Amino acid sequence: MTARDDATAAPAGGAGDQPVAATRRVAAIDCGTNSIRLLVADVDPVRRTLTDVDRRLEIVRLGQGVDKTGRLAPAALQRTLAALREYVAVIGACRVDGVRMVATSATRDAANAAEFTRGVLDILGVKPEVLSGDEEARLSFTGATAEFGAMSHPPAPPYLVLDIGGGSTELVLGGGRRGDGAVGPGEVAAVSLNIGCVRMTERHLHSDPPTHAEIAAATADIDAALDRAAVAVDAARASSLVGLAGSVTTVAAIALDLPGYDPARIHHARIAAAAVRSVTGRLLAQTRAERSVIPAMHPGRIDVIGAGALVLDRVMRRFGFAEVVVSEHDILDGIAWSMLLPR
Repeated sequence: MTARDDATAAPAGGAGDQPVAATRRVAAIDCGTNSIRLLVADVDPVRRTLTDVDRRLEIVRLGQGVDKTGRLAPAALQRTLAALREYVAVIGACRVDGVRMVATSATRDAANAAEFTRGVLDILGVKPEVLSGDEEARLSFTGATAEFGAMSHPPAPPYLVLDIGGGSTELVLGGGRRGDGAVGPGEVAAVSLNIGCVRMTERHLHSDPPTHAEIAAATADIDAALDRAAVAVDAARASSLVGLAGSVTTVAAIALDLPGYDPARIHHARIAAAAVRSVTGRLLAQTRAERSVIPAMHPGRIDVIGAGALVLDRVMRRFGFAEVVVSEHDILDGIAWSMLLPR
């Protein structure tokens, strides 16, 4: 077992819930379609602070080919479990009080998901939780907004939180004033859409660079999904768009013309819609080689960043947002918060 003997994973909660425990050190693992990430953090639910102890990311492409074959590829499973073994060593060294691992759309879609679950249980000692789209969205919302209260000029609620993953994209609307004036999640409306950056790349963007016809097909696919999302989520109620995950943070880094990836500069940056549109156009017009030399580009995002940027751009256009508030804190942080907050 990688955690202390008394470790328990409390159920997920929202950013406005009342805390039930003092500061604890927890480990959160998010295994998505494109990457597997680890956060070891000291979480204080009273002060509403989350302090990183260790934060890591490996691009493993667990969902590679799932959209076409319906199965997790053996090589993808091997890459993912190898990264998990490295994370287990980190967790053991940090002596955490609780561990929670969640798995997203790749393992929802795969016919051989049980093979993945067995491998995780053997290595980590706990089973991965395969989340529904709604559960993903709630955790993303919590991770993105829990610390807004500490900002001198926080975004105005309600918030539309946009989490662009590899296989799916989640939209969650929430955030209202409680009686004490603080912002909680309130009534949350959420929807999960099969328009992640890996899925859109594999479906449509095959050329280098993508052709106009390929981009048009991807755009139509995304727009159709957003039309469906508008029925489930009343985005017109939102005052602020909050964008999460690697596609959004990479677009922000490019828009800010950073000499390298700098989380401190990116976190809570506000990127105008015109800047997002410009970066998206540039990325889709570039070859893979040209994208590979962008200073802030993670090697694992070179192939899929154009599709991720396109999703962000189409969301902003569809719902009329003038800017996106970028958060480095996302579902991974929400998983950590969930171990300290009740439902």
